[in-house]
Amino acid sequence: MTTRREIFKLGAVGAFGLAGLKGGEDDIPTTSATTAPATLPVTASLLAPQNMPVPYAGVFRRPPELVPYQTGFDGGDPARPFAKYALTQKLGQAKFVPGLNTTVAGYNGIFPGPTIRATQGTRIEVRIRNGLPPLGLLQPGAFDTVTHLHGSASLPQYDGYANDITVPGNVKNYRYPNFQTARTLWYHDHKHHITAQNVYSGLAGFYPLSDKYERAQLPQGEFDVPLMISDAMFNADGSLAYNDNGRKGLWGDIIMVNGVPWPTMKVKPRIYRFRVLIASISRSYRPTLSTGDPIYVVGTDAGMVPNVQAVKSWRQGTAERYEVLIDFRKYRTGQLIELRNLSNKNNIDFANTNKIMRFQVVADSGSGAGAIASIPTTLDDGGSVNAARGGIATMSLTPAMAKAKREMRFFRANGQWTVNGVTWADVEKSGFTKLFGNPQPFDIEQWTIVNASGGWFHPVHIHLIDAKIIARNTNGGQPFAWEKGPKDVFYAGENESITALMQFDTGTGGGGRYMIHCHNLVHEDHDMMVQFSVGDLRVNDPITSDPPVLDTTAPGAFPPVYRPGFPAGT
Repeated sequence: MTTRREIFKLGAVGAFGLAGLKGGEDDIPTTSATTAPATLPVTASLLAPQNMPVPYAGVFRRPPELVPYQTGFDGGDPARPFAKYALTQKLGQAKFVPGLNTTVAGYNGIFPGPTIRATQGTRIEVRIRNGLPPLGLLQPGAFDTVTHLHGSASLPQYDGYANDITVPGNVKNYRYPNFQTARTLWYHDHKHHITAQNVYSGLAGFYPLSDKYERAQLPQGEFDVPLMISDAMFNADGSLAYNDNGRKGLWGDIIMVNGVPWPTMKVKPRIYRFRVLIASISRSYRPTLSTGDPIYVVGTDAGMVPNVQAVKSWRQGTAERYEVLIDFRKYRTGQLIELRNLSNKNNIDFANTNKIMRFQVVADSGSGAGAIASIPTTLDDGGSVNAARGGIATMSLTPAMAKAKREMRFFRANGQWTVNGVTWADVEKSGFTKLFGNPQPFDIEQWTIVNASGGWFHPVHIHLIDAKIIARNTNGGQPFAWEKGPKDVFYAGENESITALMQFDTGTGGGGRYMIHCHNLVHEDHDMMVQFSVGDLRVNDPITSDPPVLDTTAPGAFPPVYRPGFPAGT
């Protein structure tokens, strides 16, 4: 277990071994200088002018899609398909900035990691090997990892519990049921105390889950585009710089989309679907089009929305996913449209953090396979399939169904980020028995998330569940237009509260312990995380039920194979 002294080190050490962070309650730096002495915290990139990325000069790219190394049917039964994948966490070289290389720690050594496309009803097993060096890239401790598939109703031992650690040289087989409705999931590191450094180093990738309802109603193939938005700062040699501002958060001066700073994407005059994921450590965004035209929200974290929402902009925090449609048919060939960032309170912004990416409309070509003809107004997510297991479609939940009401207050106390005054250290000290709540399988509960501070925002993630937001203390008491679909991350802005209904559906595997935490990863690491248990907390122990083991396979036993991609820039 990491000591408190080591925790302080992890929060204050960056690429230069930086010291002197104050860490006071309101000490949030606003410096945006491009140079700084080596003895002071880095607050912006130290790149020479020739190495600084120019907005929209980069070519857009999609993450490569991984091919399974094995497929088949359990017991030969066609009704029980499976697919097996292999990933290795290892160092690699990326070209984020002109003229320099950057060392990343990524799945298969790349950032973003390979996309794994899943289909509802096909069970997936992902073999994840820690092939990283003994010590961290951005922190002085062991390069241990934990992998969480965010948005999956996985059993606790495969959910990426923060203390279910894979050390370098070990491997773990993660098993994912994929019984849920279609949604954009993502996998990322979840190692307690160093989640921020590990994810910032590159340990993140997409995992879209599809079903027949989503495939019939939304764009596919060429017109279904993942966008992983993140921010970073760089040292003069191109290496990643790290500064969590006294354990408040990290805000970089360079915005990247799928690992490319401010890219330009060529688009046809068609309707495109963008799976927008914020993979920043702390920064939140408010995307909008430079034309002022509406963007159509068709999906939230946990699936399609019942009614499509037209918005001019939307607020999105770390780990939230929004699926949006942009209609490029109205624009002329050659027209340039920017996706801009209006930002939100309590971000640290720089000269170009108001930009995300640019679209360049090109002439139509090809068959148009996967395209849709018009913007839908309503969507059917097939949520009734949950009834086969005793479940209720998330957006059909009502307050009268709730068996219990609970409240979580997210605040800073004695230099620690807490939930109701409790930290993950308290959970550890209890032998992992301390619980926020103990619903039974398929119970429905009403939870209220409270952020009483005006000094910071908290994107709150509740593992396992899909939830329906029924109230806010702002916006006239109603959820915002963009969050009127099933959610698993809740943006608790300054002095905001959110009330949501959720059902604790663990599939057919019983119950066990799951985490709740702020997804500002610096807050999570220090130490804003608690847990609940569905049913008996002793079943499906997330640490001992199926632990990682020493990898004894020969090097190269699982060579990665990727599907043919789309042309660069599209």
